[in-house]
Amino acid sequence: MALRPNGRWRARYRDSNGREHARHFVQQDDAQQWLDEVTAPSTIGRPTQPPGDGVTFREYAEMWRSIRLHRASSSAHVETMLRRHVYPTLGDRRLVTIVHSDIQSWVCILSAAGGLAASTVRVVHGIVSSIFLAAIRDRRLVTNPCEGTRLPTRERRLVVPLRTEQITRLRAEVPHELRALVTFTAGTGMRQGEVFGVTRDRLQLDGDDPVVIVDRQLRTLPGPTTALGLLKTTSSRRIIPLPRVVVKALNEHLQGQELGENGLVFTLAGRPIARSTFGHVWRPAAQAAGLSELTGSGMHALRHYYASLLIRYGESVRTVQARLGHASPSETLETYAHLWHDSDDRTRSAIDAELAL
Repeated sequence: MALRPNGRWRARYRDSNGREHARHFVQQDDAQQWLDEVTAPSTIGRPTQPPGDGVTFREYAEMWRSIRLHRASSSAHVETMLRRHVYPTLGDRRLVTIVHSDIQSWVCILSAAGGLAASTVRVVHGIVSSIFLAAIRDRRLVTNPCEGTRLPTRERRLVVPLRTEQITRLRAEVPHELRALVTFTAGTGMRQGEVFGVTRDRLQLDGDDPVVIVDRQLRTLPGPTTALGLLKTTSSRRIIPLPRVVVKALNEHLQGQELGENGLVFTLAGRPIARSTFGHVWRPAAQAAGLSELTGSGMHALRHYYASLLIRYGESVRTVQARLGHASPSETLETYAHLWHDSDDRTRSAIDAELAL
């Protein structure tokens, strides 16, 4: 242990593989405590420093994955990310031999040669970092080689809402059984899984205050099979008022159907809508309706359309947040702030009123 010129204490040690590990502390007692913890034997007789066993990253990651409390859909997503983007590079490496430079090199491979979007690289890196953190808790590692990785910057594109005529065209292009789905999604701003998971008992169409209760979603599982599950976040639970045009579309859609209280409102060929199956039907219709990379070509474009209408007609940030089920107003502003054009006009008017000569 040594006192550095900057007044901080540097504690260091070498593990059983001869690798040096060091940390810096403000207090000497904290430095000594850390050294005692990482070099003392554990209660089960195994050294706290990294053991020299031959477990590979793949073996440990699969063990970690098997005991994680993931939802079925999340578990499938993690398995896919590891199999496609991690194991080819890191899978056969011994866990204890992977260092920070290996992680940085792997991230560069994913970003450049792999051509993955920045957001995907960040997701995969987060999974790998969680695995290394678990290894630290299991006393297989002392440090996380993912710490300090330089990750690609996510480019946030400005939302360009669809035009109403594109919504009309899209409704005409999809199969007849999905036309009400287009109107419903554009008129509620619900997420894809939330729309697919709407059952008859979640719709209140009678009376003067028609609403839809959003408290679950339909998840696509491996197979592909589907199952109703929890929402993305607790803030996603909400009650959305239904406009008359949406109520009309739903009543026409439900006419003659015997769904029962728990029957799914929207199906494809009489079956729950799986994401993979839906894509084959949606993409040709979206292309014909003029949905593009600029506006977004998925169902999420309808969610943006709904938000843009609320903003255009003067709804507050809080209201838009509540309708969309965002976790906070900042999330809403981060996505849609540029659509509140009237604030620009008020700014100009305020300055002109005071400074005009």
